[in-house]
Amino acid sequence: MSKQAGPNTLCVHSAHAPEPATGALAQPIYLTTTFERDADGSYPRGYRYSREGTPNRTSLEACIAALEGGIGAAAFASGLAANMAVLELLNAGDRLVAPLDAYYGSVKQFTEHCARRGVAVELADFTDLTAVSNAVGGRARVVWIETPTNPLLDVTDLEAVTAIAHRAGALVVCDNTFATPICQRPCDFGVDLVIHSGTKYLGGHSDVLSGLAVVREEHALLEHLQAWQRTAGAALAPFDCWLLRRSIATLALRVRTQCAGALQLAQFLARHPAIEQVFYPGLPQHRAHATAVAQMPGGFGAMLSMCVSGGRQAALATAARTRLFARATSLGGVESLIEHRASIEGPESRTPQNLLRLSVGIEEPADLIADLEQALK
Repeated sequence: MSKQAGPNTLCVHSAHAPEPATGALAQPIYLTTTFERDADGSYPRGYRYSREGTPNRTSLEACIAALEGGIGAAAFASGLAANMAVLELLNAGDRLVAPLDAYYGSVKQFTEHCARRGVAVELADFTDLTAVSNAVGGRARVVWIETPTNPLLDVTDLEAVTAIAHRAGALVVCDNTFATPICQRPCDFGVDLVIHSGTKYLGGHSDVLSGLAVVREEHALLEHLQAWQRTAGAALAPFDCWLLRRSIATLALRVRTQCAGALQLAQFLARHPAIEQVFYPGLPQHRAHATAVAQMPGGFGAMLSMCVSGGRQAALATAARTRLFARATSLGGVESLIEHRASIEGPESRTPQNLLRLSVGIEEPADLIADLEQALK
């Protein structure tokens, strides 16, 4: 397939073809744990044992690699499992530089798991290039980017931070879960490795837990991740791979619809007297709006956060009154969700106590706005 194919075409056709034996357009689910050897002991069909590889996983990994513009990918049982595969690159004495504002589960892995391994971790403000440069210095082994961030929707300049990291000889990782390859492709800016919680937009229906790591160009890095995938036994099961690949066919349609709705909601909330602040990179008043315009050509994402006047209790009360927005953790599904982040992150949370995070689904924006309007009264 042409590398110039558009997002919808890639979503439908990447690593997808009629099944040779029957002509079925939908790939079968290969629910087998082992594969037959030939009489001479070889495996000419390419598969030996499902922990090492399955046709469904091969298809999924090739698809997400094509979408992100990488040479290959590895699918894991969750986004955090994908993170762990990358963190296994670090040894005692190495340094990891990561953003202050990031998914709390990732930060927990950095500050707890890496610390136990003897890895130094430095958290910095990634909206400040001087702070990033000082944190990276000449000694960082891995620089971890998350953009837009969870939950404050900060935007990192991918090209600038990648250049800083590469000058220091560091590997650059970008969590692209919020943006998806529909909105931005970090590999286009030189990022070495892209991480996804496939549970979110790639799955899109709140029914499959998964994680993916995509390598831009280094074959040795891809082979390392694949070896860890086999050794740790954290590979994604065939049925989950099938669910994810099926959902990716509509990824561009869903994400574009969700982005359009999120922008309308952000504009409405920015004018609402009960809202102190809206965090959404698609708003001109967002401090990194110009950067978002430059590196997110496919849209500004479907996540936004808002700070409700009146503090924690007012925010919780607002979430309690919504009718279309479900009060639930997670994001990226076709249904809209609302969540009080600080209470889920725990007592060490840095998130403002009056902040609500919204995951905008595919419902009609006017209906979602009406729901928020009545909830904010």
